[in-house]
Amino acid sequence: MKRSYPPSTSTSTSNSSASTTLRRHLHSNSNYQQDNGNGEAYEIDLSDPKPWESNRNPRLYGSRRDVTHPTSYIDKLDSPTGTASGDLPLYLHEEMETRRRHTPQPLLPPQLEKEVSLADSRGEKDQLLFDANAEVDDQGKWQKGHGAGPGVGGRRGLPPRQRIGGWRGIMIEHEEIIWTAVYTILSMITRYWRIGAANYVVWDEAHFGKFGTHYINRDFYFDVHPPLGKMLVGLAGLLSGYGGGFEFKSGVEYPADVPYTSMRVILASFGVALVPLAWMTVGELGWSRWTRHWVTICVLCDIGWLCISRFILLDSMLLFFTFTTTLGLVKFHNQRHDPFGDDWWAWLVFTGWSIGCVCSVKWVGMFITALVGLYTIEDLWEKFGDLSMPIRTYIQHWIARISCLMVLPFIVYATCFKIHFMVLNRSGPGDAQMSSLFQAHLKGNDFAESPLEVAYGSKLTLKNYGYGGGLLHSHVQTYPVGSLQQQVTCYHYKDDNNNWIITPQWSDDPVDPDGPIRYLHDGDTIRLLHSSTGRNLHSHPIAAPITKEAHEVAGYGNETVGDENDLWIVEVVDDTSRGSFKAGEENKIHALTTRMRFRHQQLNCYLRAANAVLPQWGFKQVEVTCTKENNKKDKHTYWNVESHWNERLPPGNAKLYKSPFWRDFVHLNVAMWTSNNALVPDPDKEDILASKPFDWPFLHLGLRMCGWGDNQIKFYLLGTPIVWYFSTISLGLGLLLAFYYAARAQRQYKDWRSQEEWDHWLYVGKVAFGGWALHFFPFLIMGRVTYLHHYLPTLYFAVLMAGHVLDHFFFGGTRRTSFKKGVWFGIWAGAVILSFWWFKDLALGIHGPVNDHWGWLWRLSWNVSSLHI
Repeated sequence: MKRSYPPSTSTSTSNSSASTTLRRHLHSNSNYQQDNGNGEAYEIDLSDPKPWESNRNPRLYGSRRDVTHPTSYIDKLDSPTGTASGDLPLYLHEEMETRRRHTPQPLLPPQLEKEVSLADSRGEKDQLLFDANAEVDDQGKWQKGHGAGPGVGGRRGLPPRQRIGGWRGIMIEHEEIIWTAVYTILSMITRYWRIGAANYVVWDEAHFGKFGTHYINRDFYFDVHPPLGKMLVGLAGLLSGYGGGFEFKSGVEYPADVPYTSMRVILASFGVALVPLAWMTVGELGWSRWTRHWVTICVLCDIGWLCISRFILLDSMLLFFTFTTTLGLVKFHNQRHDPFGDDWWAWLVFTGWSIGCVCSVKWVGMFITALVGLYTIEDLWEKFGDLSMPIRTYIQHWIARISCLMVLPFIVYATCFKIHFMVLNRSGPGDAQMSSLFQAHLKGNDFAESPLEVAYGSKLTLKNYGYGGGLLHSHVQTYPVGSLQQQVTCYHYKDDNNNWIITPQWSDDPVDPDGPIRYLHDGDTIRLLHSSTGRNLHSHPIAAPITKEAHEVAGYGNETVGDENDLWIVEVVDDTSRGSFKAGEENKIHALTTRMRFRHQQLNCYLRAANAVLPQWGFKQVEVTCTKENNKKDKHTYWNVESHWNERLPPGNAKLYKSPFWRDFVHLNVAMWTSNNALVPDPDKEDILASKPFDWPFLHLGLRMCGWGDNQIKFYLLGTPIVWYFSTISLGLGLLLAFYYAARAQRQYKDWRSQEEWDHWLYVGKVAFGGWALHFFPFLIMGRVTYLHHYLPTLYFAVLMAGHVLDHFFFGGTRRTSFKKGVWFGIWAGAVILSFWWFKDLALGIHGPVNDHWGWLWRLSWNVSSLHI
C-alpha cells in the first residue's frame, strides 16, 4: 500500500531528533512517495533492488570493480570513517554505497532531508537505511554482502560493509557454505540410510551389475546405453574390492564376497549430490531465499529420486549430470555481463563437459543438450541484433560456443568409447554386434586364426556389414505367412544356426574332399547350404513379411533337392586390406576383409538385412530380404566372411586385420540405436512394470522393483505425491501467467518495473518449462517401452517451475512481510516433508507384509498392495 508523507513537525537540530525522525519514517513505511514536480506522487522503493533494475550497462553487473571510480576501495581500506557503532568498516562509504546500490539513493521528503542534513553522524544515517532494507531483504544480499541474481553470477554480489560478530555474523557471511553443508548432510542421511538392508539383486541391478562385472573381467559386451555410467559401475566394484565372479541374477541373494553395500554407497553419492546441486542452481535464478529452500527440500524429500539413487543403477548418474548441466547453464547465463572473462569461460566449459557426460550415460541426455542448444541459439540471435557489437566479437561468441558446447561434448563422448574399447579387450557375449575385424583383435577370439582364403566346401558365418547388422541365421521354425518355408533371419549372437557351407551350383560337380582345392572368386555362382538344417538359401517372388516391396528369403530343399532359385552370384565390393578388385585378375575371397554382395541369379535382387525386426514369431530377429533395388552404396547389402573353418587350408595372419577406431565408434552407436528402437512393447505379453508417459505427471502407476513376498524387503518406485502433483499443476499455471502478462503488455499495461525484470522472469520460465517439455514430449512419439523412472530427469524442471510459481505468488517481492512469507513457507515445506515422511518406506524398504502398512493407497491404480497381484 502506498502512503503519502505526513508533514514533519520536528524543528530540532540535534542529532538525536533527526535520527529518531528518520528511523520512525524508515521503519513505518517500506515504500515512500514524493512529489515529482508535476503535482504527482511517485513511489520510492527501499526494497532489495534486483541487479537487473539498474540502468547500468549489464557488463558492469556483479562484483567487478567500478571502473568509473578513480580509486579502488581496496586502496582506501585504512581511511577512517565515522560509524554509529565506532567499528572499523571494511570499505569506504562512497565506494560501498555505489556498489550496494546500482541506482541512486532514493530521494527523501523535503522535511526529512532537512532534518537529516542536521545530523553530523553520517554513519547513523547509513545504518538506518541499511536497517530499512534489511526488512525486505528476502535473499539476504545486503546482509551477507553477496547473493544470487541475473548478471551477478559466480563473482557475485556486494562485499559486506561491516563485520557482524558472533554466530549471527558467521551465519550471514557464510550462508552459502553452511546451507550447502546442511543439505548435503541431510541428503547423505536419506540416501545412505539402510542402503544395504536388501541383500539381494534388486530390479535392474541384474543388468548394470553384470555390466560392471564385464569391465572387471574385461569381457566385451553390448548394451543399448553409452558406456560412461556402466564404467563407473565397474569402477565402483573395483574400488569396493569386487572380484567379478557374480552373475547378478535378478532376486538372487548376494554372496559374502560381493561388496554390494559399498558399491551402492559409491553410486548413491551421485544421488547425494543432487540436493546441493539444486541448492546452488536455484540460488542463481534470483528467487527469494524462501523459494530456494523450498525447491531444495523438494529435491531432498522426493522418494522417487531417493529410491532410484540407492541401487546399482545408471539413473543416479544420469540425474547428477542433468543437474550439473542445468547448473552450468544458469551460471553461464549469469556471467553474460563479463564475456570472455575467466568465470565466463569456466562455466561455458563446465556446461560442455556436463553435456558430454550426461550423453555418455544415457541418450536421454540429448534432451538437456537440446535445452542448452535452444538457449544458445536465442542468445546468439539477440547478439546478432546488437549493432554496437563488433562483428569480430560476434564471431568469437560463435567460436566459443561451437568449441565448448559441440566439440568438447563430442570429445568427452568419444573418449568414453575409446576407454570402453581399451578396457574390454577380451571376447565376450557382445562380440557379434561389432564388425568382424574388430572381433579379430579381441583376446580369446579365433577369427585371426581362420584360413584367409575361402574355398568351396568351407563352413563359415556371414556377417552383414551394415551398421547394427548381425549374422545370417536360420532355424527350423517357418514363416506363418508368405511361403510358409523355413525362416532366414539375422541374429546378433553366436549360434550354430549361423553356420553355412559354400556349395557349387546344381550344374557343377560336388566338392571332392580329396581333389584339388577350388577357391571362391568374384563372379562365382554358388549355393549357401545351412549347416544345421541342410536347407538352401532361397528366394522367390513372394513379398517379405515386413518389407513388402522386397522378396522373401527362406530356407528350401536340401543338399540334393532344390531349384534355380537357390543360386546366388558373388559380387565383390572391395577388400579392406587389398583395396578394390580389378577385372581380369584372380580375385579370391578373403575371410574378414573382403566385402561382397550376393545377387540372386533368377530375380536379380540382392541379399539384404536392414534392421527391420520380425514379430514374436520371428523371435524379434532381423528380417532378411532380397531387395530389387541395385544400390551399390547400400551397406546393408554388404557381407563378409567372419568365422571360417576348412581343415585343408592354412591359418590366416592376424597382421592383415586392422579395425579403425572411428569405424568401430560409428558401428557401435548405430547398433545401439537399432537395438534401442527394437525395445518395443510386446502385444502378446502384459508388462505390469511398464507405463505410459501420460501416467507419470500425476503418478497414475508406480513400479515394483522386486518380489512382493512377506518375508523380504520390498521397494516401490513412486514419487512424493505433493511434489509431483503441484509441480505438474505449476506447469499449467506458469503458461497461463506468461500468456496473461503478454496479453496485458499488448494492451499497454505496465505490470513490471522494467523490461529487464520481465525478461528475467520469462527466462526462468523458459528454462523450467522448456526443460520439462524437451524431456517429456519425445517419449510420446517413441515406440519403445517406457517406465516411470524415465520421468525422473523431467521432474526436475517441473519442480523448478513450481518454485517459479511460488516465488511469484508467495515468496517474491515486497507485498508480504517476512513473517507472512515464513508462514507460507512453513505450509508449503511442511506439506512436502509430511508427504515424504508418510511414504518414505516405499524407498527405504517395506518390512513385513505390505498390507500391514495402511494409508499408501492414495490412488487405486497403485499396485503397492498385495491385493493387486
